[in-house]
Amino acid sequence: MFQRILIANRGEIAVRVIRACRDLGIETVAVYSEADAGARHVALADQAVLLGPPPPAESYLRIDRVVQVALDSSCNAVHPGYGFLSERAAFARAVAEAGLTFIGPPAEAIEAMGSKTAARALMQEAGVPVVPGYQSGGSLDDYAAAAESLGYPVLVKAAGGGGGKGMRAVLHADDLVSAIEGAAREAGKAFGDTSVYVEKLLVNPRHIEVQVLADRHGNVVHLFERDCSVQRRHQKIIEETPAAHLSEAARQRMGQAAVAAARAVGYVNAGTIEFLLDADGHFYFLEMNTRLQVEHPITELVVGVDLVKLQIAVAAGEPLPFTQTDLRQRGHAIECRVYAEDPASGFLPSSGPLLKVVEPGGPGVRVDSGFVTGDTVSHYYDPLLAKLITWGNDREAALATTRRALDEYAVLGVTTNLSFLRAVLDHPTFRAGHTTTAWVEQTFGEWAEPPDVPDDALIAAALLDMLTATASAAPGATLAVDGDPYNPWRQATPGGSNGATILGG
Repeated sequence: MFQRILIANRGEIAVRVIRACRDLGIETVAVYSEADAGARHVALADQAVLLGPPPPAESYLRIDRVVQVALDSSCNAVHPGYGFLSERAAFARAVAEAGLTFIGPPAEAIEAMGSKTAARALMQEAGVPVVPGYQSGGSLDDYAAAAESLGYPVLVKAAGGGGGKGMRAVLHADDLVSAIEGAAREAGKAFGDTSVYVEKLLVNPRHIEVQVLADRHGNVVHLFERDCSVQRRHQKIIEETPAAHLSEAARQRMGQAAVAAARAVGYVNAGTIEFLLDADGHFYFLEMNTRLQVEHPITELVVGVDLVKLQIAVAAGEPLPFTQTDLRQRGHAIECRVYAEDPASGFLPSSGPLLKVVEPGGPGVRVDSGFVTGDTVSHYYDPLLAKLITWGNDREAALATTRRALDEYAVLGVTTNLSFLRAVLDHPTFRAGHTTTAWVEQTFGEWAEPPDVPDDALIAAALLDMLTATASAAPGATLAVDGDPYNPWRQATPGGSNGATILGG
């Protein structure tokens, strides 16, 4: 096993990896930019090293600098987390060439799945179903002929990236050329690759992904599926497992296809095969994420594993401790991504200081967070604040726990999507488990913050008044706060809270 691991990331995933390493008795080295000097992951690591200025290109994306820090700090391995360099084959190769272990797949696997067109071809050879499309390049006339053959609507997609960048839906032939040109420009800026391809646009599909895990001894398993259909701008908001209304036969077929996909690319470590599921129950390969996923905790809760610890063990050369027949799904888990953003204004990111953070707790609740009270949310990075993860014996129990936890959650100082998450959870379509990838846009296009939600200034004033009263109260006294029984300030005790953790308080 490794003695020291460098974590080439920030925020909640860096905190998550640090805690797994502590459990295993492994020392950790964090890296940070000037904007993250006081960040939570910096404080938790055994050692922290400054990379550079706030812009990612001058800090977290500096492959040479990150590898040199790992060498200088006597690390044995590097965990990339997700985002940043996690799916850069050049980074995996640089880590290996430096004599360090990359806690992830081989560079060749990352390259094979990094190109969407190459991945589609590889999946077809492996017998994994793919969405009908055209990926041969050529002139605009060739693309136009292919689109006509596929039948509109079609989707123009960047060949070298994901996350919704370089993607255009085309409903009519007259819009195809401008969509191709626009997608190519955006793809060039985002991925340095202007190549695009065209595929049939599936109308209102579900987004189902399958977690896979492979070791260096030829063992590959799947750890079942996650439903990631609740999205905004092709970015996931809420994920759950098991997927509602998915038959056991379909679950098994998708799991087997995911294992075949991983084997086809010579995959090692944790990865995710993403599928689109149409209304007729047919599923199609979308892409492979060659890294740990943001939503991995719900798989952990339902399957009973620690994926980060398993990543580390596999990277150290250990075989998987189980076979496919050993794995079962138990209960139901849901993850809500808590963002510093304004859903009522097109999900625009919000930045600034966190005046107060109150995280929920209690049975069935887990919060993976990278921020505490007093931290500053920077505009330089993804606005993900935390992940609220809940578990219940069944979907109804998990939904109830999630709703209760959202009621207890409070963040002051920046605009968040907490009210929006509550609205999604309360919607009858979501509660019935019938969402699709287009559902958020179709249902919440004109969503506005509920009028009874006070603004930050009022909340801060109320909090200050309560804390002032608390400071003068007798030790052990309890202060009743009228109103919502789920109000995290209700029944506050001097120096703390009742049932809610006030970080930094």
